[in-house]
Amino acid sequence: MRAWLFTILRNAFYSQHRKTRRELEDPDGHYAGRLWTPPEQHGRCDLADMLKAFSELAGEHREALILIAAEGLSYEEAAQVCGVPLGTMKSRVHRGRMRLAELLGGEDAEDLNPDRMMQAAL
Repeated sequence: MRAWLFTILRNAFYSQHRKTRRELEDPDGHYAGRLWTPPEQHGRCDLADMLKAFSELAGEHREALILIAAEGLSYEEAAQVCGVPLGTMKSRVHRGRMRLAELLGGEDAEDLNPDRMMQAAL
């Protein structure tokens, strides 16, 4: 039993010694104050901004964008689902994308093509 306890004590001492070699003494916190990493939540912030802007769209534009961009329906299928003419559906999608680009501070609606919208949502 004595040899076993001695071995545990010796290993604990070595572990503590190795740990203190890697540590720096920083009593005033100056060195620790300079260490920082940039936040890694940009994707989450982008998604929150996108959802907030999306909620500010008119209901018909939001519905059109969900059907076309998220569900992947064609304009014809989306027009049938909503019970509106094809031209009306195209107009709603275009106006919805333009308004969303305006709310997000983008250059134009090309910033909001379906692939980019799905990337922002993920």
